[in-house]
Amino acid sequence: MRVKVLSRSPEEYFRATKRDIHRIPRNFNPDLHPLEAPREYVRALNATKLERVFAKPFIRSLEGHRDAVHCMCRHPSSLSLVLSGACDGEVVLWSLSGKKVVSLSLAFSAGDDQLLKQWSLTKDGVLGTEPASVYSTQGPVTALDCSCDGTHLATGGDTVLLWSPERSEPLRRFEWGNDSHSAVKFSPVERHLVASCSGDRGVVLCDLRGAQPLKKVVLRMRSNAVCWSPTEAFILAVANDDYNVYSFDMRRLDMPLNIHKDHVAAVTCVDFSPTGRELCSGSVDKTVRLFSLVEGHSRDVYHTKRMQRLTAVLWSADDRYVISASDEMNIRLWKARAAEPLSILRWRQREALEYSASLRAKYASHPEIRRIARHRHVPKSIYHARQELHTVHEAAKKREKNRAAHSKDKKAPLPEKDNVVLEECE
Repeated sequence: MRVKVLSRSPEEYFRATKRDIHRIPRNFNPDLHPLEAPREYVRALNATKLERVFAKPFIRSLEGHRDAVHCMCRHPSSLSLVLSGACDGEVVLWSLSGKKVVSLSLAFSAGDDQLLKQWSLTKDGVLGTEPASVYSTQGPVTALDCSCDGTHLATGGDTVLLWSPERSEPLRRFEWGNDSHSAVKFSPVERHLVASCSGDRGVVLCDLRGAQPLKKVVLRMRSNAVCWSPTEAFILAVANDDYNVYSFDMRRLDMPLNIHKDHVAAVTCVDFSPTGRELCSGSVDKTVRLFSLVEGHSRDVYHTKRMQRLTAVLWSADDRYVISASDEMNIRLWKARAAEPLSILRWRQREALEYSASLRAKYASHPEIRRIARHRHVPKSIYHARQELHTVHEAAKKREKNRAAHSKDKKAPLPEKDNVVLEECE
């Protein structure tokens, strides 16, 4: 005779407190759960639909400028402070809640008056009536950036000038050709590296420790903005007039790492996320797009009826918000993840969201889930422009394929990445 005895520990089914949920023993043997995969698929499908239902990225609009907002910059040590400059010369310090606050002691501004001004901020959040210091740039200034440690400034105009707040004359002058520079940017990792966009379709890299620029790469069309990765010192992104954003490795500038598409007009601004894995861009087509660094198409697109041409975009330092500035005098605050809740979550809600995210990632390649996750409502003009660009690109590919098939040497057409860079100079 054989006797079997079931033995269970009370810790497996007793609650720790009266408010805790009842523990239910479960056998995870897959043979006992033949419908587990279909059940998970239905849960993933419902989670994907609910994500699109709750995707409401717009948070608020910061109004107060009386002219088009031209540029923005984030505070280096505060998560909620943003400085913005308008075309009428007004500089405003914002908090993300829409109030003017003060946590900054000095600010720099420059413009067409050929002057670089250092301003002091009062405790009431108002700029002083007179600048604390004024430096003559001997030419119009089209771009300005400050190093992360605050010891150097770079201005773009006819040349790239390096400044120190303690001196009235520029420390160094970088020239490559006779074209002006429309954008300059310090690297947040290697603080002696500066990138600029020149009017001859070039992107110039400068080392502050040397007297001459390091490299110059010439693209097919003019670049409008440049941004460095905050985590990898050699990665930078360039916003171009050919509707694309290019990510480059400065160690090899003859070919971009990736081409980020989907805009239907010239890209005017770009910025990296604090993690360095994503970037956001703004365009003349009145949309903000979010890209993954390793993917060619955007994962999300933000737009409103009243938003006009984008002039500046920022990704907040806590990786939760995207800030955009446009020509209609408004600054808008968006979620970095459209369906992410902003309220404080309990641990059960957090676990439920993590479980839904894991299911969506597991079944992301299924056709129905992929279709729902990728679908976005865009304005009719952008939709038709996207279709027209797709037709033009397909016709160009077919033309190159036919030319290669009927040529004497039967040479295959070059990949798209090989046709981006025209020239690399050192």
